[in-house]
Amino acid sequence: MKITSLTNARVKKIIRLKDRRARNETGLTLIEGVREVERALAAGEALEELYLCRDLLGKFVTDFTALEKARVPVHEVTPDVFGKMAFGDRREGLLAVCRTQRKKVKDIEALKGDLFIIIENVEKPGNLGAVLRTCDGAGVDAVFVCDTRADITSPNVIRASLGTVFGLNVVQDKEGEVLAFLKKKNARIVATSPGAERIYTQEDLKGPLAVVLGSEEKGLEPFWQDHSDVRVKVPMKGVGDSLNVSNTAAIVIYEVLRQRHAS
Repeated sequence: MKITSLTNARVKKIIRLKDRRARNETGLTLIEGVREVERALAAGEALEELYLCRDLLGKFVTDFTALEKARVPVHEVTPDVFGKMAFGDRREGLLAVCRTQRKKVKDIEALKGDLFIIIENVEKPGNLGAVLRTCDGAGVDAVFVCDTRADITSPNVIRASLGTVFGLNVVQDKEGEVLAFLKKKNARIVATSPGAERIYTQEDLKGPLAVVLGSEEKGLEPFWQDHSDVRVKVPMKGVGDSLNVSNTAAIVIYEVLRQRHAS
């Protein structure tokens, strides 16, 4: 039966999940958008419910077979109800409730790979999601978020990453645990910093590597500055002293790929 009431209990549940505290308490998050939900399904994420508005969804999806095969309870809603449930500006008519996965270093101990990204002090969902999207495109083996303030399960992070977060190993853990993991991998730690002496293209970025990224506002904490093997910068020619972290991430990570493919 189609949900038409804005005061429906299911609608209220979805609205509560817009709040981080409710997400933490329930272990659930929201995924909105066709590509985002499709990528969550493809990655085997634990979807608990799907909400769709055919009036909106018909513009983006005409074949509902994949949703039907997912064997997830599906609830139809009216455009008004979907507008109340949605958290973004895009209205694609598809929203999912998903059980969140919070990985720790111990969960990826057996991971084979040699390119890692460390994110620190990046709290804005748009920036964090954009960095994750770059990591997906570059084939990064794992992303470590060493900041408990960052909400890696935020619906806005998922949306900003275009759902690519579901194909990544995203780990949120303490700096010491991450450092121990990197030492086992014999990974050199390259910290990005506007105050560094060397330009990123001047450094050898081949071999096992971890690139540390911080926000342009707060920069890196002493821990990663003290434990980095080298510090690099992106040259700035204008009046600004730093780039947005997502831009820095794309520039440096793809330089790593360029050097590796050129060898």
